Amino acid sequence: MADPARARRLAVRIREVVAAALERQVKDPRLGMVTVTDARVTPDLTEATVFYTVYGDDTDRLDSARALESAKGLLRGQVGRQTGVKVTPALTFVHDRLPDDARHLEELIVTARERDAGLAGVRDGARPAGEPDPYRKPRGDDDEPDGGMMSDGGMMGDKLR
Repeated sequence: MADPARARRLAVRIREVVAAALERQVKDPRLGMVTVTDARVTPDLTEATVFYTVYGDDTDRLDSARALESAKGLLRGQVGRQTGVKVTPALTFVHDRLPDDARHLEELIVTARERDAGLAGVRDGARPAGEPDPYRKPRGDDDEPDGGMMSDGGMMGDKLR
């Protein structure tokens, strides 16, 4: 079990090496506009997961995934040469969905703001149904509609018999 700080440093170095190798050494025509977003290394430093995004549609994403799988040996060799670790980690490539999810979330926020603006426009000219103040207020002594007389003819101040 390696030090967690060492695993993080190795992951950063793997991300840099893979990104540079994809830019300069991998000449596969299937490889599209690939961006390496992150890398994670297991605590025993034997496996590394490399996260990437692809600019384009689903066919570009599938072609780039195939190109990365075929270039896995070349990339692992570059990682081994440039990191100097005793055991070169096995590379696994995973498409990073974070940018797609963030884009979808932004679209949802824009839709919610548009709906809020529409409701604000409707709310501006709206009046409540019924009375302006629908809540009952406690009556005072002078607010009695029949001059302070109770229905049995007695005064409100009288004691019950």
